[in-house]
Amino acid sequence: MAFVADLHIHSKYSRATSRNMDIPNLCRWAKLKGVDLLGTGDFTHHLWLQEIKRYLKPVAGKGVYEYEGVHFILSAEISNIFPQNKKVYRVHNVVLAPSWEIVEEINSTLSRFGNLASDGRPILGMSCYSLAHHLFKISEDIMLIPAHIWTPWFSVFGSNSGFDSLEEAFGEYTQKITALETGLSSDPLMNWRLSKLDKYSLVSNSDAHSPSRIARECNVFNCDIDYWQIKDALEKKDKTRFLYTIEFFPEEGKYHYDGHRNCGIRLHPKERKKLNGICPKCGKPLTVGVLSRVEDLADREEGFVPDSAIPYKSLVPLDEIIAAAKGVSKTTKQVEKEYLNILSVFGTELKVLAEIDAEVLKKSLPPKIAEGIIKVRNRDIRLLPGFDGEYGRIEIFQTVVESQHKDTGQQQITLF
Repeated sequence: MAFVADLHIHSKYSRATSRNMDIPNLCRWAKLKGVDLLGTGDFTHHLWLQEIKRYLKPVAGKGVYEYEGVHFILSAEISNIFPQNKKVYRVHNVVLAPSWEIVEEINSTLSRFGNLASDGRPILGMSCYSLAHHLFKISEDIMLIPAHIWTPWFSVFGSNSGFDSLEEAFGEYTQKITALETGLSSDPLMNWRLSKLDKYSLVSNSDAHSPSRIARECNVFNCDIDYWQIKDALEKKDKTRFLYTIEFFPEEGKYHYDGHRNCGIRLHPKERKKLNGICPKCGKPLTVGVLSRVEDLADREEGFVPDSAIPYKSLVPLDEIIAAAKGVSKTTKQVEKEYLNILSVFGTELKVLAEIDAEVLKKSLPPKIAEGIIKVRNRDIRLLPGFDGEYGRIEIFQTVVESQHKDTGQQQITLF
């Protein structure tokens, strides 16, 4: 039976996260969204580990945990900041584990490289190679997934702090990488331009800092909710078990285009190249975005689809569509009320956005909201790409609406 998984989120113990990032609130939102399996996030933090141990019960023999009908997989994100070859690299990596025992071993080992209590996403002075070496020494069951692989400042391919290949970062452990996380500013189509990524499963996760942001990107599997079945499906890139991903429109991501936020300069890669990468206002170097970085490393033309590709769907969250239809902010009470009314009829947000027949939507929803959902499905929208940390803007109807994806812990509907 197919299920939805969001494997990378954070807890209330990470910087700039909502105090509502706890297990009860995550479960409530998972049920609203239609998510069956959530990463716990932040298992390296001792207070969060105590909390999730108090709530979560193991599902016998499955390597996952459960609370009030929602399943959890033990997850954490590590910020690796380290010197290598006379350069400082900054790479984020997601780590998944099937048991408390393995998590305790991971934490004991990683504590030698930094202060795990400083943040839910700890900064460790160890290389990607060293991280992989120590993790797989603990257990071959651990999953290691490079996070949001194109983000300029903190990723394995980042223009400002990353590598040109996985092998440079992970050495012989590259073959043990489970999957690659595309991040909000890229989608599978962009990643398919690199033939060297063909053998990897491309996963999409929310990296949520507030409960309402879970599942803004996620994955759909067709297997048991079982740690080892998921791991095997990703490693084998099995289309029968890893069905598709649900994606942000990458233009909405805050690092899609090149630019300089302080000067309000937003540029397509071709425009940046004409300027030799220098901001025309202040004369400082522009931040090179994801689209440029993909272009630099790509060996295929735009639009290429490899035979092994896992499909994807691009969606806009329902509360944003409602807000655009009503011409109001998504944080208003009328948006909250309409959101809950719709889910009371159809069950979950992802079902409304991706599954319910268009004619049924037209008959059951306010006309403009139904129109907005259908327009997004048909990609009948316009986007102003994000750049240098500034989220993109989306136009569903005739009015450009500021992206509501800013995830500081303050941008959420307060339903409970």
